[in-house]
Amino acid sequence: MSYVLGYNQYGKAEVHVVRVFRDDPTAPHDLVDYNVSVALTGDFDEAHQTGDQAKVLTTDACKNTVNAFAKEAGDAVREPESFALALANHFVDDVPQVETARINIEAFPWVRSHDNPHAFVKNGDYVRTVTVTRRGSAPATVVSGLKDLTVLKTTDSEFHGFYQEKYTTLQPTNDRVMATAIKSQWAHSSNDKDWGASFDAVFEAITKAFAGAYSYALQHTIWEMGQAALDADATIAEIRMSCPNKHHFVLDLSSFDLENNNEVFHADDRPYGLIEATIKRTADVDASAAYDPGQAWSEAAAKVPADA
Repeated sequence: MSYVLGYNQYGKAEVHVVRVFRDDPTAPHDLVDYNVSVALTGDFDEAHQTGDQAKVLTTDACKNTVNAFAKEAGDAVREPESFALALANHFVDDVPQVETARINIEAFPWVRSHDNPHAFVKNGDYVRTVTVTRRGSAPATVVSGLKDLTVLKTTDSEFHGFYQEKYTTLQPTNDRVMATAIKSQWAHSSNDKDWGASFDAVFEAITKAFAGAYSYALQHTIWEMGQAALDADATIAEIRMSCPNKHHFVLDLSSFDLENNNEVFHADDRPYGLIEATIKRTADVDASAAYDPGQAWSEAAAKVPADA
């Protein structure tokens, strides 16, 4: 029987690199903290089918490239998008057998401590994410994002009027705590931009919409946050949001002769509702190939364009 090798990729995952910017002895230090993963595709069939590794760029070399580029790429390292672009372009342009490079970066924010020029406090409120994909000679695609951004509002949230059948036990409510941990990714239609300013604008838009919009469901809030993000940056083609419903159930304190007017809750971590949606600028937007599909690979999306 003749089997066929399908889509395959390889690289180095989770290279944790920290870069301190201290070139100017009179200026405060700056700091970036990245977890970088590299995935390569190309002319590597022989490595699988015959064991011939002649064309394989070692994963150790991928790691070394990340570490070296943290210095070599200069100011591009200051933003995860521009750092990922520099890495992806290197692998495709400088390694002949590489056809596609996908760079994933998790960026861990640090903030300056008490205006000290070289002391920092890690901001654990969220993780900034980036996926850059470069296929052949086609321009790289950039997806920015964030995850683990936990937000909560104590009122201005309802949930009622939902479909009822024999297994429905949830009681409708006109006033509830709504909390979620936002995971979001947004695809850019242009790579000529100030990446830091773009991220800050989207972050502000998402959090402001969550806080200010009256919510009739988490689905409704996702729609409001997505629209606000698209308004904040005209070169974002679409935004994808994944939001677990972090349930807060009002506790019955009547056994203790206590009234509980939405003041004391049990915060339940599981099971949880998981609401996901994509908000597009126009109906014809299709940025699917820009995202990291995990193992849900699409052969069509993975192919180098014909004009590459």
